[in-house]
Amino acid sequence: MVLRIGGCEPILCAPLLRKVDGKLIELLGTLGAEDWDLQTLAREWKVRDVAAHLLDTVLRKLSLVRDSWFVEKVELRSAQDVVDFVNRVNREGVAIYRRLSPPALIDMMTLACEQSATFHEALDPFAQAAFNVSWAGEETSLNWFDTARELTERWHHQQQIRLATARAGIMTPELYFPVLDCFARGLPYSFRDVHRREGTTLELEILGECGGRWWLSRGAESWRFVGSASREPDARIAIPEEIAWRVFTRGIARDAAAAQSEITGDRELAERVLQLTAIVA
Repeated sequence: MVLRIGGCEPILCAPLLRKVDGKLIELLGTLGAEDWDLQTLAREWKVRDVAAHLLDTVLRKLSLVRDSWFVEKVELRSAQDVVDFVNRVNREGVAIYRRLSPPALIDMMTLACEQSATFHEALDPFAQAAFNVSWAGEETSLNWFDTARELTERWHHQQQIRLATARAGIMTPELYFPVLDCFARGLPYSFRDVHRREGTTLELEILGECGGRWWLSRGAESWRFVGSASREPDARIAIPEEIAWRVFTRGIARDAAAAQSEITGDRELAERVLQLTAIVA
């Protein structure tokens, strides 16, 4: 099995959006009438709601970023303001697009996803993104990170539909490891108030053919990723790939995730990984 090391290099994944969305459109075309009303891991959303959200967000991104089309002025002065705003526009979008018939939604999704893929593929990955990745604590982000964040959204919501409808997942190394690597980029910010001596090292391993390893080291003032561990880590947590995406998207209780993970060393430090939420709301 290939050992993948995450956390240190840019995640250049724009072409993967086209692949993930292609699988989404194929998936939606297989759903029966009863499947659209099945409950998903997202507590307030059924399958039709998650599909509506995926359509809304891709259209919203194209309108705001590609077309510079703003219909309301919003002042976001705090992290809570961001969460409240995102929750509101998500609710509004779902309320509209959940009314569409499956054929109408799939047709619109096909057109929107094609335009989204073309847009992201044309971006300079190292130019400043229109939106920062707030859950990673960034005030400004580069396009590669914003695109990777977009991939995590498209991947994990599709996975919610697949889980709810008992369809095979999309856990392949090509598609899933970049998602995990992007999620993990939130760890330094998540650990910002965790105090340990300088040089303390944490190892995160995602177990499975799609997984990899990340090493987080305490510097003089903050935590940062390093490319390897020079000694035995002070704490280690190994999470099965089957639940890793759920850990970082509020899809599993932390106690349940801890019970299914392998933890050694400083348990408090290792379990802090399970508190990372790599979504805005």
